[in-house]
Amino acid sequence: MREVCRCQLGGPDPLDYISMYSNPGDENRGIPPHWHYISYGLSDLHGDGRVHDHQFRMNGNEGPSGFGFELTFRLKREQGETNPPTWPATLMQALSRYVFQTENVLYSGDHVPWNMPLDGSESRIQHMLMAEDAQLLPISTPFGSVNFVQIIGLCEEELRAAQHWNGPGVIELVRSIPCAGGPWLITDMRRGETIFEIDPHLQDRVDQGIETEGSNLSGVNSRCSWEEPGEGSEDYFNEDDNHMHEERRNSNELDRPRISDFDSEQIKATLKKGLTRPSNFGRRDSRENFEYDRQSRKQSFDSTCSDGPTELLRTRSLDAVHLKFNLEAGQLLPLALRGRLKHGRHFTFMSALNDTAITLVSLSVNGSIADENHPFAAHGPWLQVLLTDDFIEEMNMDIEELLNPEEVEFPKTYSWPERRLIVTILPDEV
Repeated sequence: MREVCRCQLGGPDPLDYISMYSNPGDENRGIPPHWHYISYGLSDLHGDGRVHDHQFRMNGNEGPSGFGFELTFRLKREQGETNPPTWPATLMQALSRYVFQTENVLYSGDHVPWNMPLDGSESRIQHMLMAEDAQLLPISTPFGSVNFVQIIGLCEEELRAAQHWNGPGVIELVRSIPCAGGPWLITDMRRGETIFEIDPHLQDRVDQGIETEGSNLSGVNSRCSWEEPGEGSEDYFNEDDNHMHEERRNSNELDRPRISDFDSEQIKATLKKGLTRPSNFGRRDSRENFEYDRQSRKQSFDSTCSDGPTELLRTRSLDAVHLKFNLEAGQLLPLALRGRLKHGRHFTFMSALNDTAITLVSLSVNGSIADENHPFAAHGPWLQVLLTDDFIEEMNMDIEELLNPEEVEFPKTYSWPERRLIVTILPDEV
């Protein structure tokens, strides 16, 4: 492997430079010639802590160097191509900018919905998945350890599989198909078929994984909102029900146990961290719905962090709620039920427009502010909706059509009057 180009960077770009190597591959192992890109600047290259100052002071060379990783990318080389394309460098800069601005580290198994061809062409490769680089093992430097996280290009259907199941599982599926990535996970921007079109049996492996393991995706940035159904709203609740539940609401205000100031501070701190949204990747036409599936960055409801704001928000129970999602978020509702709540986990929709959040919880989630007697609980803009096991099954059957949204006319409203819940799915353009 020889270095053919080094992209020296400056100005506001977070990376110092990106090296581009010509890799001949290995014909006997089905590894094609390709370009290998490696970033420099997410780790501490200078030993002065300029990348991640507080970590440098605390850990020295015992912990991670800077953010603890560098990005790599392998792009299949076209026949007769003598110089590496430079667009991967722009992509790596965009991801690095996200890391610097949010301090969220990228791990193998993380996925990034990009919603446009990575190279600006008409390619089906429009999203990314992170993996360990096949050749570059973690290294120790005088300034800490460094891992190499490789970017893999994905089609829409492959991204959906990573969302509904998990990233590591999809990495292995991509690795098993030579023309889709092969053992070194090489991205081919000319690939016209998904791994499921190449080998239909792979979809069965994904479905089985979801059923037995559930999903690792705990939350998503989306367009969502919630409200208490008001008088005259399309809530399908009759007057007798409204009267009965008005009395119940008044009773709830008296019966609802009040949480301590300490517990309220914990909830507020968790809310503050959990609602941190990724900043713009620097591409105006990309919808930066960066989704997290890494356990180390999930905030549980019984978090013990205590660095939240000092002001307290009143936790209150609601009699009924109306949830609203755009289509992109609505398509993840079956995932939330089937891949998360059915396995005793939680799922959070975080608004991309404001601090609103909707967390769906099952009975097995510890520390939630909603319970069986008060299934709808709000803490400021954060709403928790507790779904019992039987309701999860009922709701999952009723919204199953969202898995094939092209067959559904939107807006679409689902209502469960006896559960006091309404869900409306709006077109993405609304």
